[in-house]
Amino acid sequence: MYKRLQNFKSLGKESCFFWGARQAGKSTLLKQLFPRAPYYDLLLSDIFERLSRKPQLLREDLLLDPPKKTPVIIDEVQLIPRLLNEIQWLIVNKGFQFILCGSSPRKIIRKGGNLLGGRALRYEMFPLVSREIPDFDLLKALNHGLLPRHYLSRDPEPLLQAYVGNT
Repeated sequence: MYKRLQNFKSLGKESCFFWGARQAGKSTLLKQLFPRAPYYDLLLSDIFERLSRKPQLLREDLLLDPPKKTPVIIDEVQLIPRLLNEIQWLIVNKGFQFILCGSSPRKIIRKGGNLLGGRALRYEMFPLVSREIPDFDLLKALNHGLLPRHYLSRDPEPLLQAYVGNT
């Protein structure tokens, strides 16, 4: 595992969107930086189904058991754009802080979703940078790419084909 240099320096009490390429390490980093944060992973079908049917359940959950001095993390937020209205209400009316993670805001924009109109900062995570890789190998980086899984692979070709073919 690599120690990522990504930080949330100017976050303070603000909420943010955290965008980045798939497999760049966003979820892993958030779990490391905020281990006690309430974490809603929308890739889990039960959580996705529950919140997509009734977005207000997020508000009910958080008002019933508010987080203590930690942001609320919603991973893959682009999967349920309607959730952002509840999030805005919680930010404005109850002072909650959120880190909203995903690969792209395009789905939210296409569905006319709420990008929180200046209520959330924007951070981006990029693939690895040379300073994050012990014994950095430029040739390997050029041939494998800098997504962590690809860079580590002994045979990156199938991974690269699958990644490019599915994005």
